[in-house]
Amino acid sequence: MRRIASYLTGLALALCLLATPVSAQIIIINPPPRLPPISPRPPVPPQRVTEYRIQSVEMQAQVRDQAAQVQISQVFENVGSQTIEASLYFPLPDSATISGLTLLVDGKELPGKLLPKDEAKRIYEETVRRQRDPALLEYIGQGLYQTSVFPIPARATRKVEIRYTQLLVKDTGLIDFSLPLGTNKFSSRPIDKLDVTVRIEATDAIKTIHSPSHRMDIERPDSNRAVCKLSLTSVHAPDDFRLLYGTQNGLVGMNVVSYRPNPNEDGYFLLLASPEVKSAMENKVDKTIVVVVDKSGSMSGAKIEQAREALKFVVRQLRPGDTFNIVAYDSNVETFRPELQRADEASVKAAVGYAEGLFAGGGTNIDGALQTALKMLADKSRPNYVLFLTDGLPTIGETNELNIAKNAGLANTVGARVFSFGVGYDVNSRLLDRVSRDLRGQSVYVKPNENIESQVAVLYNKIGSPLLTDLALAWEFDQPLAADAAAAISRVYPKQLTDLFQGEQIVMVGRYKANGTAKITLTGSITGEKRTFTFPATMVSQSSNETHGFVEKLWATRRIGEIIDELDLRGQNKELVDELVQLSLKHGILTPYTSFLADERTNLTAQAANSSVAADRFEKQLRQNASGQAGFAQRAAKGRLQAAGAAGGAPSEPAGPAAGEAARRGGGFGAGKAALFEDAEGKTQVAANVQNIGQKTFYRRENQWRDASVTPDQEKKARRVKQYSQEYFELATKHGPHLSKYLAFTEPVLVNLGNETYQIDPPDEEVR
Repeated sequence: MRRIASYLTGLALALCLLATPVSAQIIIINPPPRLPPISPRPPVPPQRVTEYRIQSVEMQAQVRDQAAQVQISQVFENVGSQTIEASLYFPLPDSATISGLTLLVDGKELPGKLLPKDEAKRIYEETVRRQRDPALLEYIGQGLYQTSVFPIPARATRKVEIRYTQLLVKDTGLIDFSLPLGTNKFSSRPIDKLDVTVRIEATDAIKTIHSPSHRMDIERPDSNRAVCKLSLTSVHAPDDFRLLYGTQNGLVGMNVVSYRPNPNEDGYFLLLASPEVKSAMENKVDKTIVVVVDKSGSMSGAKIEQAREALKFVVRQLRPGDTFNIVAYDSNVETFRPELQRADEASVKAAVGYAEGLFAGGGTNIDGALQTALKMLADKSRPNYVLFLTDGLPTIGETNELNIAKNAGLANTVGARVFSFGVGYDVNSRLLDRVSRDLRGQSVYVKPNENIESQVAVLYNKIGSPLLTDLALAWEFDQPLAADAAAAISRVYPKQLTDLFQGEQIVMVGRYKANGTAKITLTGSITGEKRTFTFPATMVSQSSNETHGFVEKLWATRRIGEIIDELDLRGQNKELVDELVQLSLKHGILTPYTSFLADERTNLTAQAANSSVAADRFEKQLRQNASGQAGFAQRAAKGRLQAAGAAGGAPSEPAGPAAGEAARRGGGFGAGKAALFEDAEGKTQVAANVQNIGQKTFYRRENQWRDASVTPDQEKKARRVKQYSQEYFELATKHGPHLSKYLAFTEPVLVNLGNETYQIDPPDEEVR
């Protein structure tokens, strides 16, 4: 019988193989296949294997104001051939106030005890030394809860639950809730299914809700409740889950988070603004929508059928007070009615009948269709939206993309927003991006196997209930800059605010130069009446830790998307290419144009050469592909970067072959994971030589991991420390969990910690 101990990693449970048998320890995880012997040999008795996997993880949290009740259920399966004896250890979060902690196995509570920090530190250090695995290093300095031993028979499962109550921290007006999910440190197999549900109830109205770590599904049944859900399958290395939410009574709520790691450089900010759910539902704003539908020959078959259903869906969602029309085009342009119609019962019924009669045939007169739709709009006092759908290239009338975009801009006299739907790979995706950008909308790309109707429905459900239109923001600092007040806030994304819709919120990032307190004024229109809202903000002069470090990475993600957009629509620019390479290198946000940074042969300090490679890739992979699958995929990826709500931009979890590759090649790094990116064809790729952890990115070069922030001069002065030595553990204790996670490598690492650079070498017995 083998004996192991299992650790509840932060707030998630994971098994760590800590076998302590009487005889020599043999642990085999995913052993490679044996080759047949060259000559006959006596049969070898089958070896007994100690191994487990995590079948599922379910996390339920009930948050009431600043109190959270958490239940974590995790199903372990012993896939080995012998019984495992497991003991549970739960590292208590350093800054969290936890009470009522209970651990259960298959519904039976296990007796446990709270270990003081000194004893916990000894256990952490002994475990790291014994296992030659520094994954637990980041918990040094935290308390530890230990339970008694329980068995997991061979081929059996055990459901382990932890329940506790936690008091949450409130900072910058936002309540901060987190669930560490880093089970990759202890299991080589993927989790079959991971589900997280957080139910929020608040005394005051809930306004802003934001996850810097994951894309969540958020339901808002009323002003004081919200349900946030995350569901992942075949998960190898999930990011820790984090959720921020703010409460404020009134029509609109706003929160600002600032982060400034270097006081000598501009800081970073995240601004969240959201309307009150109840008010958004009660105050309906009359709007105008024109749907422009491509019915050229290439739309025949399933496409035109789906387009009809999408058109009928939009028309049926219109409310009394809305006005609308339909523009259908092939070689010619026709309209449902000569002018805008009020959305009464008769006109809606007639429009549905018109949609039923659409059939495909002819060329593609995009220029004529857009101008016809935009010239119908004349009322500036209401929101105006154009939904523009096409599956091909312009072939009739004006075909030059620059001229088409220019003509659309001249025809748009009321400030209408244009939302473009590119269907299939044959569209001129650069044209769609140009029109959407110039006319303050967005592009949506529908793959050949995706349903047009569902994509249109998702967008319409967003824009169907505008609350505030014509938004603008103004900043006023108590101590403005002496030279240029306009420079206090810069490089803000999105560059232009559109409208504030029901169930949506503004997510804006930018840089700031001025420090201290400020007043932010948000102006907008409600049914033609101008409204003004003011909110306080504090911009820190220097951040003491990385708690809000996600703001910098989110800004970098969106900035990279904006740079690609600029280069795509306006052509080559050396300064922008240089910045793209620098941001990708620093933050590990790889794109098809900078993925070469993951190649071990790339010299990371050769800035000029790297920029030249990026410029060449950009010209070949994007600028020359206005249409086709590559152009379609890359512009869809560019849009995701520009609209990112979580840092990174690439899929947060690899799936399919990429997932297996990430697990297979992600070794050598205890607390991070291989970087992911989308290639020129839109496929998720694994950059195993690039690892992201916290605020740092590491690159594997010459059999060691290098912190991207280390300069050649710093490398020369690096202080050498032996891994697992007393000095190594003292270093981890000194810097605490915020920085000790950067030491969690199983291979040599060069890293900046605080104001000093360290070269962490393997123990003497492992030096070759």
